[in-house]
Amino acid sequence: MAKLVDIFLQPSKVFAEERERPTFLVPWLVLAALAVALSLAYFMRVDAAWYADHMFDAKRASMTAKEMAQAKAMMPGTRVMAIFGAVLGPVAVALIFALIGLYYWLASKITGAGLGFKHGVSLTAWSAMPGALGSVVGLVGALTMTGQATMESLMLTHVDPLLIDTTGSHWQKLAQSLDLLSLWSLFLAALGWRTFTRASWGKSILIAVLPYVVLYGVMAAVAVAFG
Repeated sequence: MAKLVDIFLQPSKVFAEERERPTFLVPWLVLAALAVALSLAYFMRVDAAWYADHMFDAKRASMTAKEMAQAKAMMPGTRVMAIFGAVLGPVAVALIFALIGLYYWLASKITGAGLGFKHGVSLTAWSAMPGALGSVVGLVGALTMTGQATMESLMLTHVDPLLIDTTGSHWQKLAQSLDLLSLWSLFLAALGWRTFTRASWGKSILIAVLPYVVLYGVMAAVAVAFG
């Protein structure tokens, strides 16, 4: 458990230990627990009628009143969504760990670093820990909100709503997904790769940044294409 503190204060020490014995269960438990808590806190407190209206705001101009009423009637209640979110949250965290871990494993094969898949998952898991701080901020927001707030508005470490308001813009999804804590995670990922493989800082930063470039590049392309 000391690693949960050390990853913020002494990350080089953590990655040196992970190089010899890679683990990922503790960070998964932390992030999964926060995902469960955030889903339950938000959907148990949000105003159900307001949330239903909010979900169909963008489609209001293209649907008749009857179609709107039918769609709302078929929409699961907020309590059901709370349960869905609590179940799917930990699964999503595990899937992300596995996918990015696979990327690091493949990168090690290409570069000749010789890391195992478990090393890749370990690097992914521990470098993701700054995201836990953002989840805590969101959880506090969910526990103190008025009942008529979007989940995105609670994510105060994201570009939107922290720095700009992109409501109505085709860049909204991108801005709401850009978490400034990702910069910290990128540093940790580069440090971890450098520690695991003894690669240069330049190569380590490139390996760490590439998945983000691809992900946000695709999102930006979609925003331009459909904006």
